[in-house]
Amino acid sequence: MLDSATSLRTAIERFVKLTQEEWEMLLPCLKELELQKGELFAKEVARAHLVGFLLEGNMRHFYTKDGVEQTTYFYFEGHFVSSYISCITGKPSELTIEALTDCKLLTFSYTDMRKLFDVSHKWERFGRLIAEYLAIGLEERMADLLLLSPEERYIKLLEGGKQKIIERIPQQYISGYLGITPVSLSRIRQRLLKK
Repeated sequence: MLDSATSLRTAIERFVKLTQEEWEMLLPCLKELELQKGELFAKEVARAHLVGFLLEGNMRHFYTKDGVEQTTYFYFEGHFVSSYISCITGKPSELTIEALTDCKLLTFSYTDMRKLFDVSHKWERFGRLIAEYLAIGLEERMADLLLLSPEERYIKLLEGGKQKIIERIPQQYISGYLGITPVSLSRIRQRLLKK
């Protein structure tokens, strides 16, 4: 678990630098979790309580309406994973997070994280910065869906820093992520190849 914890610390320290004493506050809270492909980390209508750090594999998060799944985000190694709004509010999750491959994670409960907020300014700062990071991501995603055409969204995906999505995610989930059908994605790809 030492190498895994080191990876987690590196990710946390992208947000805030911790002393060894501050880091050791989190260590007793960490648990390893392995999910097989298709298993759920968070489930719609169930209250979420875990924050995970993805060590291996990839996952997707999606919403379901009238039996149709709408993928809105993908997670890869080095990402934090959570139905964070459910953790914060204590309300049932509106989203599901599914393992697309076998996955390994380090997890800790949101309750434990809140306790760290109460005793450490650095941990409280980490919580604020994570919330800001999520808010930026949500706003950028919403703006893309509202302001860009499906073709522009696909081009942005190709040209952006999200090559892992193109390389590792099945087309059916990519089309859902772009807000289009698999047939529409195929047409866009053919048009772009002709250009």
